[in-house]
Amino acid sequence: MRIGIIGGGQLGRMLAWAGLPLGMEFSFIDPSPGAPAGQLGHLIVAPFEDRAAMFDLAQNVDVVTYEFENVPTPLLREVAAARPVMPAPEVLEASQDRVAEKSLFQALGIPATRHAALDREEELDFALDQTGLPAILKTRRFGYDGRGQVPIFERDEANAAFRSLADAPGGLILESRVRFEREISIVSCRDRTGSVVFYPPGENTHQDGILRSSRAPVRDQSLVHQAEDYARRILEHFDYVGVLAVEFFVVEGALIANEMAPRVHNSGHWSIEACATSQFENHLRALAGLPLGSTRMRGEALLVNAVGRLPSASATLALPDVHLHDYRKAPRSGRKVGHVTALAETRDELETLAPGLFELVPFER
Repeated sequence: MRIGIIGGGQLGRMLAWAGLPLGMEFSFIDPSPGAPAGQLGHLIVAPFEDRAAMFDLAQNVDVVTYEFENVPTPLLREVAAARPVMPAPEVLEASQDRVAEKSLFQALGIPATRHAALDREEELDFALDQTGLPAILKTRRFGYDGRGQVPIFERDEANAAFRSLADAPGGLILESRVRFEREISIVSCRDRTGSVVFYPPGENTHQDGILRSSRAPVRDQSLVHQAEDYARRILEHFDYVGVLAVEFFVVEGALIANEMAPRVHNSGHWSIEACATSQFENHLRALAGLPLGSTRMRGEALLVNAVGRLPSASATLALPDVHLHDYRKAPRSGRKVGHVTALAETRDELETLAPGLFELVPFER
């Protein structure tokens, strides 16, 4: 099976690591000649908008997937006419625009934050009436890791916030700021026959808009059932194939959808060591028409992202059942360059280990 992956970052690299033992071959397209995934397959160095390069990728593989969401969907639809693209382009299209994403959630009966789309500064008063305060002004497209977001606590802050983002392509969205108790995410996978597996949800913490850690599993079965139900609605709506991640806010025992990602996801990286089958292998199994693997956990898991630079390998690996992943990316403030996953038999054991792990794993914004 030859897999074409749009994007050559750490997600593409981890997909290839999962697929090589299955006899799969990989090709990637990425604008960077130093893309981490390039060491594990054929790398086409070109912008994602390069039609000739994209078709060069597609014509030499059996199926195309993506590990990066900012791909031109009109071009992806053209590729899908020549080669299977999974998940389908319309899924990516919905996830790329925060307004379209919120509309999808509402259409499927999935609770979402109050929001209003706006293109002109004159629309601010109406938008604030819809969302209330506090609120967050965001770009509709291309935002990630906290980028393209400005909080608004008072009405007199709104105009300055708008002007700071006014040049963003695709317009803006104003969302109500949710006073949530915690954030959880669920990773799921659906194959070509409609079979679905769910990974136990994890509880996430963020720092400066970047995912810092994820602990799994979430024990509250009510939240687990809600998350699985909402994820299944999205999977079935799109006749989805592959891995889907959905992030939720927990408010008074109920879930409010924040966003979805139609790909393997950072909050599920702990599945590599903690589960019988990782999210990366199951994504590939779904694409290849192979049976999905068990998502059974082997214990409690804690993922901590290394941001800016890697921790000391000798100090980190001296801890019991701790696993270090180096993405082979140059150190840079605000960049995820690796992650560490710790496993333990009980949550108490994991929490005993956690403080030392957070001290070891850098976060340089």
